[in-house]
Amino acid sequence: MFSDPRKNIEQFGLSRGAVVADLGAGSGFYTMEIAAVVNPGGRVYAIDVQRDLLERLKKEAQRQGLSHVDVITGDLEKLGGSKIKEGSCDAVVASNILFMLDDKKTFLLEAKRILKQNGRLLLIDWSASFSQMGPHADHVVYKDTAVKLAKDAGFAFDREIHAGAHHYGIIFRKQ
Repeated sequence: MFSDPRKNIEQFGLSRGAVVADLGAGSGFYTMEIAAVVNPGGRVYAIDVQRDLLERLKKEAQRQGLSHVDVITGDLEKLGGSKIKEGSCDAVVASNILFMLDDKKTFLLEAKRILKQNGRLLLIDWSASFSQMGPHADHVVYKDTAVKLAKDAGFAFDREIHAGAHHYGIIFRKQ
């Protein structure tokens, strides 16, 4: 794996008891790492549009006894599409999803909507197109563009993390 979820979540600095949304959860690599960190007392919302991936994630969470993981089918390109209550999350993780979205602005506004005041967003994505790895060159959202999109959505830049050889990681705060 080119971007290590465990290392990235460690750098994000989540705490026990936190409420975290994994937007674009996919297979749940980040969901499982988040779940380990925020337990006991925390909650993880794993949201994606792909029902088959979420079904596998739900079964794996049940197999591991992770009752604090909620798996939700949602459209993250619509306000309210995550189905999470406004201002209810301490943090949001969005890994390798920005390049796939048509409506990046609404996605970031949805992340902002569900975050508490001063809540944090960890945005991880591909730093470039690497031939057979990652997105097509036309779909790459470069770091400078991601920072501008997040700032335009009302986030303040906090800091960068080392997200692997082919990725960038940026932490933002809800203003």
